[in-house]
Amino acid sequence: MQVFQILEGKTIDAIWSIHAGNTVFEALELMSTKNIGAVLVLEGEKLIGIFSERDYARKVILLGRASRDTLVGEVMTSKVITVEIDQKIEECMQIMSEKHIRHLPVNDKGKLVGIISINDIVSAIIREQKAHIKSLESYISGSPL
Repeated sequence: MQVFQILEGKTIDAIWSIHAGNTVFEALELMSTKNIGAVLVLEGEKLIGIFSERDYARKVILLGRASRDTLVGEVMTSKVITVEIDQKIEECMQIMSEKHIRHLPVNDKGKLVGIISINDIVSAIIREQKAHIKSLESYISGSPL
């Protein structure tokens, strides 16, 4: 299974983003409203960072900063790891595991086209395994799918 197959099941036009000059509070509001754990930080169409719940906990709360006074650009993760739309999800899982991250922005020939989370990958694998089990059960029982 490849990344584009995960994106097909998502609302692709919904790449939730914010600007580095927005406050952390504004980013948290967006994340809460959209029920997401991370938001991309864009400068025009260029990806310059990602802000996640982990960034908030470690770089704002634990340091005694105020979310209404702190800019996203001050606490975002600027070294963003991305994947390509045709990469295998097993590669994405390995990247996430090795880098201890939960979100991967997705590019298609250098253009940002979406974001996948560890939850998206796990859900896709579960769906794929269920379909495989159903196919095997059908094969064993001799009944058509």
